[in-house]
Amino acid sequence: MLKFLSHCLIGVIFFAAGTVHAQLTENDRQLYATYENGEQIPYILTTVNLQTPRYALILQPGGNGSMYNYGNFLIRSRNIFADYQTVVADTDATRSPERMRGIVYALTAQYPGIKVYVIGTSNGTFSTMALGQDMDGEVAGFIHTSSLSAIGRYDTRHLKSRHLIVHHELDACRVTPYESAKANHEKFGTEFISVTGGESYGDACLAQSYHGYKNIEAQVVNQIKAWIESAP
Repeated sequence: MLKFLSHCLIGVIFFAAGTVHAQLTENDRQLYATYENGEQIPYILTTVNLQTPRYALILQPGGNGSMYNYGNFLIRSRNIFADYQTVVADTDATRSPERMRGIVYALTAQYPGIKVYVIGTSNGTFSTMALGQDMDGEVAGFIHTSSLSAIGRYDTRHLKSRHLIVHHELDACRVTPYESAKANHEKFGTEFISVTGGESYGDACLAQSYHGYKNIEAQVVNQIKAWIESAP
């Protein structure tokens, strides 16, 4: 079995071409999970007033899947997700169970006993749906927000990990129809948060629209956190 180590990046933050490291905050640390063969898996750990770690959220951003996509709903909301009992790991979206296991191992090694949830948005739900099958029972749950239309056929009834679907009623992106998310809830009984309110600007498939929960980030995040905490 591959072994993983977590290492903090020592020294200054580098400004590599095409990488927006400048937007890291005092709550963020650049870390690496490392395979035994030497391959590194970068992620950003966000903590805010952490006291008693109970949960970890691994973010799977939409768009191009980059963890430096700071406009993305999940990435820009990371400081709301993080609190006294929740740590947040921001990493590139992936459907690779080995890569995700590396991040999970790093987090559980640093915070023994935590419950891990993987959350994706938009294109990031490619990852949560795939990993929800391949890593079923290995983490506490998977959360699918602004899901791709395939969520309508995603049968969660036989899965061991918890699943939650979150979708804005006015999401007008053609590849993430609200009807598919609602249909999953009605057909398979997957727990579902239907969102209203907020504002929408520009492209319906980008993060400044209802698709990205513009100006209701805290409301949506708090509903997701309440669902996580509702587990027995």
